[in-house]
Amino acid sequence: MIEKLSLEYGSDRPLETWVSPPIEVPLDAQREFNNARQPQCIKLDLENLKCFEVVAHQFEERGVIFTNAIALQPSNPAFPPHSGSIVLMGGPRNGWMEATFKQPVCWVSCFVTSSRQTVLSAYDRQDRLLGKVEIPESNLAGSGSTIEPNTQLCLQAPNIHRVTFYAFDGQFSLDDFQVCFQSE
Repeated sequence: MIEKLSLEYGSDRPLETWVSPPIEVPLDAQREFNNARQPQCIKLDLENLKCFEVVAHQFEERGVIFTNAIALQPSNPAFPPHSGSIVLMGGPRNGWMEATFKQPVCWVSCFVTSSRQTVLSAYDRQDRLLGKVEIPESNLAGSGSTIEPNTQLCLQAPNIHRVTFYAFDGQFSLDDFQVCFQSE
């Protein structure tokens, strides 16, 4: 069962419940559902990427393959990095990005800044939706948004084989992409 850290769009709860606070790898992910062997967790180092580099197989040895991703050093202050100076943005086509995992993961986390509502969705090997979390509106730096830039989005579920980011034709950046691989 997925543990949602933010609510679905359309909730009548206050806005503060929409986004998750920054967290470290959760204990549940560390225990990986029922105290099985502790999963291996990684954080991708984007700083070795070149600005404007198309990102696809650069992290394949770490078990992550991207689709429609480009590395940027943001010149627009509305998209500040969470750490370092390099972020990933959806490109060349605006508004979406995908990460596929060579082996299943049980936890995904990253920090997102977006010009529009952005949804992070997780799917299993059969392409069934396991869960989703979202930022319900723009959270650009300096925009007056009630949501801070670099909002952390997290999903936790067994057997995640891919995740998608969708920003409804908006621009978004992500940083500090982390996953915990599921133990066999």
